[in-house]
Amino acid sequence: MNDILQTKPMLGTGIYTIPDIAMILGLPYPKINRWVKSFWDDKFGKKYGAKYSWNVDLTKAVNFHTLIEIYTFYQLSQSGVISKEIINAHDILSHDYHTAYPFANRDVLNSLRSDGKNVLFEKENGLIYSVDVHKQTYLNFIKDFYKILDFGNDLLVSRIWPLGKEKAVVCDPHHQFGQPVISGTNINVEALNELYKAGEPEWFIADLYNLDESKVKDAITFCNTAA
Repeated sequence: MNDILQTKPMLGTGIYTIPDIAMILGLPYPKINRWVKSFWDDKFGKKYGAKYSWNVDLTKAVNFHTLIEIYTFYQLSQSGVISKEIINAHDILSHDYHTAYPFANRDVLNSLRSDGKNVLFEKENGLIYSVDVHKQTYLNFIKDFYKILDFGNDLLVSRIWPLGKEKAVVCDPHHQFGQPVISGTNINVEALNELYKAGEPEWFIADLYNLDESKVKDAITFCNTAA
């Protein structure tokens, strides 16, 4: 493995509880909780002899790269791929790319596809393969998730832009433990939304934090969408 499975909170890698993940990714809490326990801690974790999560109060928490993997898993699941196939693909790609987080790897995400039944992988030669032991060729694919991600030199995801890169809201594990902030700042979007809910106008909030009003609007949109 080129990277090490993180089994406890570390500075700069993000700390995301199950409610945090549900809010940031807009996914159902029960499903995320079940997936973390059944897949990352159990099936994926057995490969490394450790869990991907740790306990925080009455819930679990994971790092930034596991958050990204959960969303990749969700996208594949929504396209119609059953959990068993996704787990097999994770195992194969983990081995091929020497990482505990293949679903957060730039090259994997750039090539990952689905035909609604199988996890597919597009090679540099343009051929598309099923990610299984038979490497059978398929032709159809879908992919959008890559567009809202930034990547670091280690090829793993470094930031996610929940509303898209044209908006100001970003999750970066190097800022506010990875919680949603206004890009280029440490301003938590929830702080802006709380002022708005208290009745403060958008222009006043923008002036108070020395922000463009459009960034305040983005924060409010994100919080209302996540709710």
